[in-house]
Amino acid sequence: MMTQNTVTQDRQQTGVGSVRRVIDRMAGADRSGSLILVLVIAGALVAAAAGIVVFGQSNAEPYILAFLAALGTVGVFSLFALASGILRLSTTPTVNPLIKAVVDSAVDGVVVTAEDGRVVYANAAYLDLINASNADEMRPVERVFIGDADASEAVYRLLKAAREGMSLQEEVRIAGSKGRPARWLRLRIRPLDKGGRNSRLTVWSLSDVTRERERQENVFQELQHAIDYLDHAPAGFFSLDAEGDVVYLNATLANWLDQDLAQVGSGGLKLADLVAGDGAALLTTLRGAPGEVRTEVLDLDLRTRGGRTLPVRLFHKLAFGADGTPIASRTLVLNRAHDDGTDPQRAADIRFMRFFHNTPMAIATIDKQGGVIRTNPLFARLFRGLRGADGQGEDRSILSIVAERDRSALEAPIRQAAEGKGDIAPVDAMLAGQAERFGRFYVTAVEGAEHDQEMAIVYALETTAQRELEAKLIQQQKMESIGQLAGGMAHDFNNVLGAIMMATDFLLNAHRPTDPSFQDIMQIKQNANRAASLVRHLLAFSRKQTLRPQVLDLGEVLSDLNMLLRRLIGERVSLEVVHGRDLWPVMVDISQFEQVILNLAVNARDAMPEGGRLTVRTANVTATDCARYHAKGMPAADYVLVEVADTGTGIPAAIVDRIFEPFFSTKDVGKGTGLGLSTVYGIIKQTGGFVYVDSVEGQGTTFRIFLPRHAGAEDSAVGPAPVSAVQPKQVAGADLTGEGTILLVEDEEGLRALNARGLASRGYTVLEAGNGVEAIDLLERSERRIDLVVSDVVMPEMDGPTLLRELRSRDPSLRIIFVSGYAEDAFQKNLPAEGQFAFLAKPFTLKQLVEAVKETLAA
Repeated sequence: MMTQNTVTQDRQQTGVGSVRRVIDRMAGADRSGSLILVLVIAGALVAAAAGIVVFGQSNAEPYILAFLAALGTVGVFSLFALASGILRLSTTPTVNPLIKAVVDSAVDGVVVTAEDGRVVYANAAYLDLINASNADEMRPVERVFIGDADASEAVYRLLKAAREGMSLQEEVRIAGSKGRPARWLRLRIRPLDKGGRNSRLTVWSLSDVTRERERQENVFQELQHAIDYLDHAPAGFFSLDAEGDVVYLNATLANWLDQDLAQVGSGGLKLADLVAGDGAALLTTLRGAPGEVRTEVLDLDLRTRGGRTLPVRLFHKLAFGADGTPIASRTLVLNRAHDDGTDPQRAADIRFMRFFHNTPMAIATIDKQGGVIRTNPLFARLFRGLRGADGQGEDRSILSIVAERDRSALEAPIRQAAEGKGDIAPVDAMLAGQAERFGRFYVTAVEGAEHDQEMAIVYALETTAQRELEAKLIQQQKMESIGQLAGGMAHDFNNVLGAIMMATDFLLNAHRPTDPSFQDIMQIKQNANRAASLVRHLLAFSRKQTLRPQVLDLGEVLSDLNMLLRRLIGERVSLEVVHGRDLWPVMVDISQFEQVILNLAVNARDAMPEGGRLTVRTANVTATDCARYHAKGMPAADYVLVEVADTGTGIPAAIVDRIFEPFFSTKDVGKGTGLGLSTVYGIIKQTGGFVYVDSVEGQGTTFRIFLPRHAGAEDSAVGPAPVSAVQPKQVAGADLTGEGTILLVEDEEGLRALNARGLASRGYTVLEAGNGVEAIDLLERSERRIDLVVSDVVMPEMDGPTLLRELRSRDPSLRIIFVSGYAEDAFQKNLPAEGQFAFLAKPFTLKQLVEAVKETLAA
């Protein structure tokens, strides 16, 4: 040992001497610059002396004086320049002996190489690392490791970095030589004096890090042992990140749950994959103060990959950051499934735990102040993010999950429970948070509870969906009631208007246009027609009007309406129609759909008195896209969407739920009937579609109409019985007279008399009956052959459909026209499948009745 140390010291001293000789040579090279200047000055003096010899002393005297004067002047100015610092003498840079001693005796090997690879400087440690005994054996780094592939690659990368002006570090393993063990070297390289006079020099630093690597290897081995112990411990361990991803799962727990450890840490395994039911909410909803560390003891069921449950007890440790957000958790898992018979209470605990956690009711226990002590998973999930209005964990009061307006209502049953009272009435309250949610709370006192223990149990049910369903049902019932009332009124009004219109026709036929009363009769007829139009709106709302649906492309329909819409909305409102691509076909009544668009356009125009923009947009909506529109009550299916949007005044939120009611209007008296939107509602509902409105006061309104996609290719009316709607031809001067026997069945005596009079005036023989029974009796007693039956639908004793079946049983070829204030769809389902009939909607004029009769007889 002594010999080896002596040899090492001699090698270091020899190396230091050699290095000093190298440095001295470098310093001599630096002094060459000042020697050249001295030689130049000496040459000038020799030239001056030679000039004196050549020219002679007498002739050279003026030149000598001039030369001496020039030298004196240069000397004086040089002194001033030196004194002021403008001129400095070039001196040989001195090497700081302290720095030189530190570098020479450094533990790490240091070597400086030139651009061509020459070693400019190397300390003794470098000589020892490369096993060099003196300066003559000194080699650059790249030559030292020739033959070692790994080291050569590292040196190549280092040299490349140095050429690019960068610093770099590599660690390489060097095989041992001459009986030495293998070593680990850390190689560093950096350019020297980047951008300066020594910028072409490179500094290498070589450190022996063998012991450091050995320590790292030992630590790694110890860590491997610790992980192995943790993996095969008789308890489970897992860790979660803030997003609920499992970042660690030991082998024991993975074996219990039959999980694949390859999924851990990659985001493929979630907490919900491990915990059964809503139990994950108990872990993910914990809140704490900044810097707090909480440990919760929870009894839960974990879920295996095959779906089986495993009862466990969790010791869940969770730390919170400086901002109060949870960071990675650490959880110990104890398996409670193995029953060795030593703990008879365990089976009961597990049964109670499963009942408590899996009940479909949210449960929490509270103290006398209302502080939440324990909750089941459903409670944690339903009220996720509500506990703690300030986002911190201190506020664990159950009152914090209730909106402020209803907190006093929940405080009362909590006080009653604290007093030990029973039969506490449930409380309905609005929940805190941005969304509108509601809940019902049941509070039950716990007997014998201490001040700081569980004083009461709170059972909670979220009633948001129930309230929405109740509100929807009430609204639907209200609209149905209004619709039934409107439909009944419309039917009765149709009979009255029919009599008025028929009577005015008789009066007009009896008076000439020059008669003074002719204009009064025309005024009566015009008002009757206007009243008939209002009745049609009522029928549209009650969904009892006559529809003639056909397969349509809504894009083509809207294109045809373009010019009419522009004239309707005026020049101050711009119209934009955006057609969806490849629209699906729909089955609608084209005239009624056009009425819907026109009604919405008129409303939009009236909402933009100062002008604005009306946009009509169409698009296909798939079943999966329905949820995007938050359309309550609309089942998921394929629809064609029609949007009508304006930039008008909008609809106040207080009345937006009433806009579809008949006769409800915000317009001034005389500027609207209040039936425009109710007509839209009725037509769309009768077509099988849905209509919704979104409006922001002061920004505008958007109506969205969803029409079901038509899957078939047929273009026909819907219904079990073929119906022939009579569309009288408006031909000027047409002959409306005829002949034949008509059985007129109408329970309104006045209307029946007017209709019979009108038909008789056109040449027909009319037999009258007040209901179906009278009609059958008259048919059997009549000696005349009945050519046509004109019958009302709704009659006492025997209605129209029953009459049709009786008549067809006697005469299958008998023609019949039904007249009604309702649509034929209202009674069509009561007809036999082979029933054939024509239909004329009330109210009608004498001319329309005669045209329908003549057309049916001619068919």
